[in-house]
Amino acid sequence: MAEVSLQGVHKLFGSVTAVEDFNLSIGSSEFVVFVGPSGCGKSTTLRMLAGLEDVSSGVISIDGKPVNNVHPKDRDIAMVFQNYALYPHLNVFDNISFGLRAKRLPKDEITTRTNEAADILGLDELLKRRPGELSGGQKQRVAMGRAIVRKPKVFLFDEPLSNLDAKLRHKMRAEMKLLHQRVQTTTVYVTHDQVEAMTLADRIVIMNLGRIEQVGTPDEVYKHPASQFVASFIGSPAMNFATGTITGTGSKAALKTDSGEGISLAGCDIAEGRRIQLGFRPEHMMLAKAAKPASGHISIGAHITVIEPMGHETVLTCDAGFGEIVGKYEGEDRFTPGDAANFHIRADRLHYFDLDTGLRI
Repeated sequence: MAEVSLQGVHKLFGSVTAVEDFNLSIGSSEFVVFVGPSGCGKSTTLRMLAGLEDVSSGVISIDGKPVNNVHPKDRDIAMVFQNYALYPHLNVFDNISFGLRAKRLPKDEITTRTNEAADILGLDELLKRRPGELSGGQKQRVAMGRAIVRKPKVFLFDEPLSNLDAKLRHKMRAEMKLLHQRVQTTTVYVTHDQVEAMTLADRIVIMNLGRIEQVGTPDEVYKHPASQFVASFIGSPAMNFATGTITGTGSKAALKTDSGEGISLAGCDIAEGRRIQLGFRPEHMMLAKAAKPASGHISIGAHITVIEPMGHETVLTCDAGFGEIVGKYEGEDRFTPGDAANFHIRADRLHYFDLDTGLRI
């Protein structure tokens, strides 16, 4: 277990800035997830932490000691890649224990540590199999076992589940969370999948264009996104947005959208004339029979264009005049494309973002 610190870290590839002014402190035993779209710098940051990429400027420390000039093998970290990188001619036991044998540890210690890792990961019955005889999830567990057996200060994971199908990814997420609860090793995990980030992380680092957009718990980044980018990235389906200008004040405050529709925002205290983006999540939209909302709610009318039954819920894609919006509901009502729908949204579930900066108001 170790604390990890990245202070003022930059990474340049020629004239291209891949990571800019990255500042983050990771606590001992904490599980931190870097998430963001392709090209945002998350994997580059992880590789700098691992020592696989040089730092252009700034300081990376593990347990209070700068490691910028420390060789990867001497940083006491273990990394699991997207590609399992198992030795096909070795069985599971030999794959897991390979690093220990390379260090020439006593045979009894190698056997004990390998069996402990296999027990943690449920690989006891597979130790004599070779990689070609394993499923994708089993191969990933072997790769994780090879990292666990070294008992490093820090685990680094670079999109380890992206090669698995959806059902297996769900199972492996649960196994990884259970694994972290058992071994309590400081973990840095990179993914482009916001569902993985939300379900695994103690804290999420959301990156965009090489910079940190927001750092917070899954609950914080979901309920209080710091920017329009974070709001649109976290949540599935993505948050809906309406762009327009604030008109009126107090009980007469409203958003006049760029397409001319008006959305009443009674009680909104944003200055009249300010250009904003109004955000609201699909799961916070309640279908209602009447257009007039109850106190403390706003109303948005739309026409349904696409209906997606999901079993436990139905997703409705609608044309609201100011743009496409997506809503959810769990009732027994039946709709057809073209039907009108009224959505009521609690005022305290609305999000406001400055149109120029994209930052939360």
